[in-house]
Amino acid sequence: MRFVHAEKFTRPPVPKWPFVAAAVLIAAAGAVFSLWQLRAAGSAGAKAAAIVVERHPYVTRQVAVAAGAAYGTLMKTAGVDDADAGAIFAAAAGVYDLSRIRADRTLDLTFDRDSGRLRSLAYQIDSEEVLRVSRRDPAGDWAAERSAIPYETRVRTVEGEIDTSLYEAGLAQGIDERAIIELADVFQWTIDFVLDVRKGDRFKLIFEERYLDGRYVMPGRVLAAKYSNDAGPHYAFYHRDAAGHEGYYDEKGNSVQRVFLKTPAEFRYISSGFTTGQRYVSAFNVSTGHRAVDYAAPIGTPVRTVGEGKVVFAGWGGAYGNKVTIRHNAVYSTNYCHLSKILVRSGQQVGQGKTIGLVGSTGFSTGPHLHYEMVKNGTKINPLREDFPGVAPVPAGELGGYLASIKAHSSELGND
Repeated sequence: MRFVHAEKFTRPPVPKWPFVAAAVLIAAAGAVFSLWQLRAAGSAGAKAAAIVVERHPYVTRQVAVAAGAAYGTLMKTAGVDDADAGAIFAAAAGVYDLSRIRADRTLDLTFDRDSGRLRSLAYQIDSEEVLRVSRRDPAGDWAAERSAIPYETRVRTVEGEIDTSLYEAGLAQGIDERAIIELADVFQWTIDFVLDVRKGDRFKLIFEERYLDGRYVMPGRVLAAKYSNDAGPHYAFYHRDAAGHEGYYDEKGNSVQRVFLKTPAEFRYISSGFTTGQRYVSAFNVSTGHRAVDYAAPIGTPVRTVGEGKVVFAGWGGAYGNKVTIRHNAVYSTNYCHLSKILVRSGQQVGQGKTIGLVGSTGFSTGPHLHYEMVKNGTKINPLREDFPGVAPVPAGELGGYLASIKAHSSELGND
């Protein structure tokens, strides 16, 4: 056997420096890239930081108006010097009297951030307008103006059915109580919302809602409404005529306003449910021919006259207690009795809806209520059944336009 000598083969060693060098280069590149990222991020961050810390040149301070607070005192409290406060007051005088500012509102003052110098004042006058007084020039002259509040108006339609009262039914549909009161005011010549309302009555309302900066603020006007009861559907549509007169009219253009209101008790004060008048006075064991309407209401509830006229009696009426009598014309007069307080005097002229007294329990009375009488040609009548004349309808020349303008709302309200 032949043996061949074989030497052990050994692979030559691979030098390590290339790998080390590569690792160093990769690490260096990574460090450079990371440094670039950090610098870029830092630059972006610096820019973002610059945006965040940028200061608005003006600052606004709200000064709450407390009950009984005076304009001058509030301005002094806010750090405004007497010269500026006086100049603003004088500039506003021809536009609005700042001595009439109301509690629960604010004076919005805008100052230069750096100098602290006052630049403007804003005050909300009412739900429709705001007063703005601004510095016109470095000399310190001021200019005042009233401007409309820029509401966004949205139209909403709601309907519901009465269970206990219009008020409760409206709240159940998520209607602002101010819109419910407005609805009652629209129909105040047609429906007695204290005594006439019955379970099962229905209503439908198309009205405005006002928003400011995307937030709901308040309801606007009622655009159209329908109230359905045993007497049938009652309609009301808002209309502004060519002369600028605003009012509500029915589906034929007749005004919903009447010579007399349906009730002497305002809906906003008696809105929780059905009430019934007293007919038998048990405390005195007396039953009378009660030709009147009694409205149960808390002492102090305002009582209003149902129509314009002249106060012919205001004083103590014996069994009637404190009493007010108003003569409206040669045919009608009305009596308001058992008042806790009389707010008018004999001989005074009063307009429709004027508050003439407060509910009480004076005279021949067993509890707080308003005893209301209507007299026609010397005879007491039931005012709830009287068909009172209306006021002027839509002018004949505008009737066609009116009927066309209410067509969409009339269709939405539906026909019974």
